[in-house]
Amino acid sequence: MRYSGGWMVLADDRILEFIRNEGSGSPKVMADSGYVRYSRGYISKRCRKLVEHGLLNDLGNGVYTISERGEKYLDGEIDTSEDRPDEIESHGDSGPSAGENHEQV
Repeated sequence: MRYSGGWMVLADDRILEFIRNEGSGSPKVMADSGYVRYSRGYISKRCRKLVEHGLLNDLGNGVYTISERGEKYLDGEIDTSEDRPDEIESHGDSGPSAGENHEQV
């Protein structure tokens, strides 16, 4: 299960999946592929947002690759919410979740 932040849209998952499968991609290639069914301009805008949030790497000249964080998102290993970046609560585990303060007060 993927834990997408409120800032994400459906196109983001398609972009990340395409780039993971292809190794890299540009908005033009993604739009022409038929897999990412959005305009080149919209894909470009979303790629910049994904770079801003660390899910894609911008190689320059409009080419992007998926980051380690992007891979973890696609695999359901991180939460991309801005208020809980990279945390996933473990269901069935009564211990503290990642990122919690473990100091006693």
